[in-house]
Amino acid sequence: MNDFNQERLLFNPVSPDNDAIPLIFAFPNDYTVGITSLGYQIVWATFATRSDVNVSRLFTDIQESLPKNSELLGFSFSWELDYVNILNILESLGIPFQANERNNNHPLVFGGGPVLTANPEPFADFFDIILLGDGENLINNFINAYKTVRYEDRKTKLKYLATIPGIYIPSLYEVNYHSPDGEIKSIQPLDINIPDTVEKQTYKDNILSASTVVTEKAAWENIYMVEVVRSCPEMCRFCLASYLTLPFRTASLEGSLIPAIEKGLQVTNRIGLLGASVTQHPEFNDLLDYLYQPKYEGVRVSIASVRTNTLTEKLAKILSDRNTKSVTIAVESGSEKIRNIINKKLENEEIIQAAINAKVGGLKNLKLYGMVGIPEENDEDIEQTIMMLESIKKAAPGLRLTFGCSTFVPKSHTPFQWLGVNKIAKKRLKYLQKQLSKKGIEFRPESYNWSVIQALMSRGDRRLSKLLQLTRFYGDSLGSYKRAFKELKGQLPSLDYYVHYDWKTDQRLPWSHLNGPLPQATLKKHLDTAMSVNY
Repeated sequence: MNDFNQERLLFNPVSPDNDAIPLIFAFPNDYTVGITSLGYQIVWATFATRSDVNVSRLFTDIQESLPKNSELLGFSFSWELDYVNILNILESLGIPFQANERNNNHPLVFGGGPVLTANPEPFADFFDIILLGDGENLINNFINAYKTVRYEDRKTKLKYLATIPGIYIPSLYEVNYHSPDGEIKSIQPLDINIPDTVEKQTYKDNILSASTVVTEKAAWENIYMVEVVRSCPEMCRFCLASYLTLPFRTASLEGSLIPAIEKGLQVTNRIGLLGASVTQHPEFNDLLDYLYQPKYEGVRVSIASVRTNTLTEKLAKILSDRNTKSVTIAVESGSEKIRNIINKKLENEEIIQAAINAKVGGLKNLKLYGMVGIPEENDEDIEQTIMMLESIKKAAPGLRLTFGCSTFVPKSHTPFQWLGVNKIAKKRLKYLQKQLSKKGIEFRPESYNWSVIQALMSRGDRRLSKLLQLTRFYGDSLGSYKRAFKELKGQLPSLDYYVHYDWKTDQRLPWSHLNGPLPQATLKKHLDTAMSVNY
């Protein structure tokens, strides 16, 4: 059976008009992954409920019937390494990789999503149009603006679209470098009518997203997702999910969450509560009470990462009674010094208490997220993390403990964007693996090599587009990237420059013409505060 036939829609698509804009909306991964993306679902439903758009979906494994002459080709881009699939899809549709090689017969290629909103520059040459920020109003503004210039030539269309807030046209900005492999000298618009900077768009209403489709073919089978909060008020210094999406917004309980959940429960009994800091919703307890009603006894509730001091016995019991066996909390480190540096407002006692509450409430597993290679970290801090994990195991015997650990990666628009990846992190991950296995604590490290590639994309500039085209043929391994850097030596800075170097706070950043929620001066203040922690 066709995977599309198993979808249960929670919106009513409309029939397109005769002269509707033919649009392909792609997710550069397979259907199972793509249809689980709430962002993809929302944007697709926005297109499908407009009679002036005729949208066809495209995934790497299946597709709907595609128009012969698509005017727009869009990508929802959530995971950096999916750029390979973006290039594969462009190739399969006969569209040149580089935007400057396309003509009036090619569709305009647009993209949005977390990767492009954070730092689109490594991928900028592949896109005609990049949509920065929240899609709620931006998508409709984009289509309305496109209709104004629909029958103009490519150049005219792009120049007009560049004047719409949140729409970034990379080809209309010139990047100059001090030398081919040096720092960025300037980033300037090519025309006086093009804005100097592009503002990321922020949706401010208190009605947040919920699934527009439920299917058993999704990676989370039959899940109906409800966005409880957007952003996070904690503002850990490294955290893109907090800094890039500010301000912290909460969905109205009566106006958004309850109606959305009731709608979802008509088609499935599995609810996912989404958000970077779900339990910090001011009415979270009321939401729990609502879900704990006897009539929802058979409902399975999954919850995104929980803030440690909100993991109460009551929350654990409700989750346990609603068929959830495990919960995740981000602790980052067992060292108080490190937590102060990153602004993680947390005490070891609270973490231990959360574990006790999880066990008493009936949960079977507790997953902790940690990080190594955080600025100013030393061996003593790693020992303190091990001691903290031992204390948790002792305090909640029988609770299965998993420690997932990544390497610190600098992210654009955060206070730590100027800091490089610490090479010693690789050694520290191995050390933790050895020590924790002795103590019977399950350790799940994220690949150090993947962190290096992530940092490259995170701090990359436009010179990487040649490199990305090369690595597509060499594979996704770190060795492939090193080989490509060797081949392009002299044409761009070194891998170490992008990944491991600490950058000067006064240098021009690749994304300095793209405004996030906070100005660079504020981010620098936050960095100075972090680095002046007394220990």
